[in-house]
Amino acid sequence: MARRVIRDLIRLALAGLAVLIACAAPAATLRVAIPLEPLILDPTAGAAIAIDEVTYHSIFEGLTTLAADGGVHPLLATGWTVSVDGLRYDFRLRPGVRFHDGEPFDAHAVVFSLLRAIAPGSTNAQRDALANIAGVEALGPLDVRVTLKTPDADFLRLLSYGDAVIVPPQAHDLATWPVGTGPFRFAGWRRGSSVTLVRNPAYWGAPAYVSAVSFRFIADPNAAFAAMRAHDIDLFLDYPAPETLGQLRADPSLRIISAPSESEVILAFNQRRPALADIRVRRAIAMALDRRAIIAGAMYGYGTPIGSHFPPQSPDYLDLTALSPHDPAAARALLAQAGHAHDLAFTLDLPPSAYARRSGEIVAAELGAIGINVTIRTLDWARWLDQVLKRHDFDLTIVNHAEPFDYDIYRRPDYYFGYRSARFDTLLASLKHTTDPAQRHALLQQVQRVLAEDAANGFLFQMPRLGVEDARLHGAWINTPNQAIDLAQAELAGGAGEGDRALSPATRLPGIVLAACLTAGLGWLIYALGWRFVLRRLTVLLLTLLAASVLIFALLQIVPGDPALAMMGPDASPAAVAALHDQLGLGGFATARYGHWLGGMLRGDFGTSYAYRVPVGPILAERLALSLPLALLATLLSILIGVPAGVLAARQRGSWLDRGIGAVAKVGIAVPSFWLALLLILLFAVRLGCFAAGGFPGWDAGIGAGLKALVLPIVALGLPQAAILARVMRAALLDQLGEEHLRAARARGLSRDAALWRHAFPNALGPVLTVLGLQIPFLVAGAAIIEAIFFLPGLGRLTIQAIGQRDLIMVQGAAMLFVTITVVSSFAIDIAQAARDPRLRDAR
Repeated sequence: MARRVIRDLIRLALAGLAVLIACAAPAATLRVAIPLEPLILDPTAGAAIAIDEVTYHSIFEGLTTLAADGGVHPLLATGWTVSVDGLRYDFRLRPGVRFHDGEPFDAHAVVFSLLRAIAPGSTNAQRDALANIAGVEALGPLDVRVTLKTPDADFLRLLSYGDAVIVPPQAHDLATWPVGTGPFRFAGWRRGSSVTLVRNPAYWGAPAYVSAVSFRFIADPNAAFAAMRAHDIDLFLDYPAPETLGQLRADPSLRIISAPSESEVILAFNQRRPALADIRVRRAIAMALDRRAIIAGAMYGYGTPIGSHFPPQSPDYLDLTALSPHDPAAARALLAQAGHAHDLAFTLDLPPSAYARRSGEIVAAELGAIGINVTIRTLDWARWLDQVLKRHDFDLTIVNHAEPFDYDIYRRPDYYFGYRSARFDTLLASLKHTTDPAQRHALLQQVQRVLAEDAANGFLFQMPRLGVEDARLHGAWINTPNQAIDLAQAELAGGAGEGDRALSPATRLPGIVLAACLTAGLGWLIYALGWRFVLRRLTVLLLTLLAASVLIFALLQIVPGDPALAMMGPDASPAAVAALHDQLGLGGFATARYGHWLGGMLRGDFGTSYAYRVPVGPILAERLALSLPLALLATLLSILIGVPAGVLAARQRGSWLDRGIGAVAKVGIAVPSFWLALLLILLFAVRLGCFAAGGFPGWDAGIGAGLKALVLPIVALGLPQAAILARVMRAALLDQLGEEHLRAARARGLSRDAALWRHAFPNALGPVLTVLGLQIPFLVAGAAIIEAIFFLPGLGRLTIQAIGQRDLIMVQGAAMLFVTITVVSSFAIDIAQAARDPRLRDAR
């Protein structure tokens, strides 16, 4: 009987796999990948580059825009005039423009947007710069006057930033449902996976060519490479694996993008340290740096050396690399002159980005060559933002400053550099009041020279914008100083994607049916196993969950890092960070916060995410809808393979079959899941093209499409677990076959197979059930690496992201969910063991 059941299960699994392979669903949209996911979708409330990459010039638009050369051009404003004193700007607005919600774009919307950006409590990252606005008034339906407190020659350029886009006055939650005037409308956000935009049919300008765009978030270099090789992505900007560009370049169906950017990678000095306050020490460090070697080692040759904090593609750029040439002998002489020939030691704090880690190793070696001892400390982004940017507790650090025209940060007295220069401040003040192009050009070159002569930082290289795109794609991106991806004119020869598909609604079990099933199941357990046994196990379950909640909350309160600072980014003003603190409710007593959190969980409310600013419960439910089926199907696969393999090995003990299964099982246990995942991607996605290299379309795309996307992850997770089950099953069966009651049964004439299936197999299930009870929570919580490789929006990946973002509410909710799954799995195994062995029900 048992053999027949196992055989039928194997046949069912093989048939299901054949159905999955046949259920391929074509792609429907232009697929764009970027490494980082935005935490919110409102560019006026956060400084993260990813927000502008997804929403600016696609959903939102401003009064002005920047061309590739940095020139200011009209966008929602058709033109403007500036008063002689430079204090009054009169804008003429574009007629016939409407927001995505149907509301008209007019002077009232402009007044509302600009006053909203500078209002008390605003979290706009450019609030301090926009605070120079003295007033905004509507002169007519399409005429607006902006009055400044002091002249600012950069004001028109400031209005081209994503922080100054125009938003509808009636919008309530732009962070999660953005509404603008752009060529695309917001359609949906599968957090951790993708943001989908659809074409705006009522756009005031030329309509977009593609019907929809899907932004996908792939940070893992291996996953990025596999996605491009398998043609799962049409355009990947800010490609995170420059070491693989040579291989991709050899593929004629792909095109490599390498363009200049506004990003300056610097070795930042903390000039509050006495040694680094000495200009001779800073100049010595600058002369120890071999920029070409750093670019070759950290960026595989992609990048441009810089000698000041200014992008080389700017028409105002001045090449000052000759002021700090690579000269170790001169550097050692300067250190000796400063009295630090052999006694300097610094820490180099590195954020998690690959360019920073690779550059840091080279810089440490180069400084060691001139007698400076460097200790490298690696930090996650939240710790870097808190320790370096906020508390200035560092000596040296390497970071990429990607904001356009950000040389003004050297004037901020509270910025993490600690740079002071009256000459520099005077130049910036003059620049603010100068409108003549020739005079501005001269001033900007003086600004660069002062920073270089003062060795304000160690200027390393310009970070290029590296990307990979489908060779059939045209018009997908314009390289402007702003961090925007202009897709309005993007066109894929032959049509975007592979044709649209009809989406079938996901099959969901109604809540009342689920509740009825749980109630019926609990009633059966009480009837079959006795109410005392079930009550004892339920009591242990509830007490364990309560103790876990106290421990989880207490541990997370001591985690370092500021969630508000992590969300706002390094360019946010202190006032904006303080305003966000108030919005997130980060103050108050810990006991009160715990009580509020626990009471909310009992009502099904896990709180509001610090990062996403939406309820945690629906996000956890969405991720669990992927991670739980993934874990259960991987477990089922491990059972279908591991249990029969263990039985065969035990039944043929000592034979070639036993030895072969044992050898394969040892290899399966030794092979890491992530390595197996990479092999599966290379074979079935890149070589054969049977499956996508990653991504999850969601259950609303159809059960077949969802399951097909999980086939490779299931195999990668299930095979190592099957090897474990095979070893456990074999050992347990051999133990049972050696028992006296088995020998007695054989002596009474029972055949070997009958004794094995009737007596040995049921008794050997005890250890197997115990292992299964550990496997399910492990696969739910421990599949984060597999989820990263296949860029799946699962619970494990969500938890790692939330830890890095210091999203404590999300981490608490995810941790409680993991504990609940573990405890419930243990409860289910206890019940199964008690049903298998009645003696366990009465055990004290």
